[in-house]
Amino acid sequence: MRKRLIQIFGFLLTSLGWLFVLCTMAMDFWRISQIGGQGGSFIIRVAWYWSNLWKDCFTDSTAVTNCRDFPVLWSVTPYVQGVRGLLMCGLTLGFFAVVLCFLGMECTYIGGANKTKDKMLFAGAVFHFAGGVSDLAAYCLYINRVARRTFVAILPPGELRYDLGPPIFLGLVGCFFIFLGAIFYAVTVYRVVVPESTVVYAYGGNTYAVPRSRGRTLYTGYYDTSRLYGSYVGSGQSSSSKISKISQTTPTKYSERDAFV
Repeated sequence: MRKRLIQIFGFLLTSLGWLFVLCTMAMDFWRISQIGGQGGSFIIRVAWYWSNLWKDCFTDSTAVTNCRDFPVLWSVTPYVQGVRGLLMCGLTLGFFAVVLCFLGMECTYIGGANKTKDKMLFAGAVFHFAGGVSDLAAYCLYINRVARRTFVAILPPGELRYDLGPPIFLGLVGCFFIFLGAIFYAVTVYRVVVPESTVVYAYGGNTYAVPRSRGRTLYTGYYDTSRLYGSYVGSGQSSSSKISKISQTTPTKYSERDAFV
């Protein structure tokens, strides 16, 4: 039950973060510059210059807005084109991540066996993380461009100092939600990355925890003064035949300590 609740909470967080990032693509006021009234008054505003990823606009005190759409794709300002590409890449990865996570959640009845669903959920978490990194890189690129012009000592003639608008902060919150949801997903299926050790049961009631091995076969057992018990895990011939071959090729030896028992 706890695993299901964590996965549902992670799904809500990642989906909400993905929607936040998607909304910022169409929002206005990515950057904004305000011009004061008579005498440069900072109380009465008479004009606003603002931009988004698709156009530059000017709004006067009568609420009349005039906009200039950005030119075609290959002639757009390079940093705007980069922000668009990173956001679209992050949204695409996030879409596939949402689908994979929905199929891999424990509370859904599609996606296959539990082991397969865990792998799908982990893959979705990786996609969410990669998409969140792409989105965060886009916002950081835009912030860096605005900050370079805002904090410069002397601006060239005709340049304006811009401030960051609401879409930037909404997108950063969306990236945080995406990362947090991906962490919740990974916590519930961390056994996919760190599998549990297999326990091999030997004859006589003894149990052994088999260490992780990359080989295809592994022989475990214990030594007794009268008999050699063990079990063989592998592929190909049966376990009994391989144990008999081992017993034929390896003679039974007793230590000096066993001889005096």
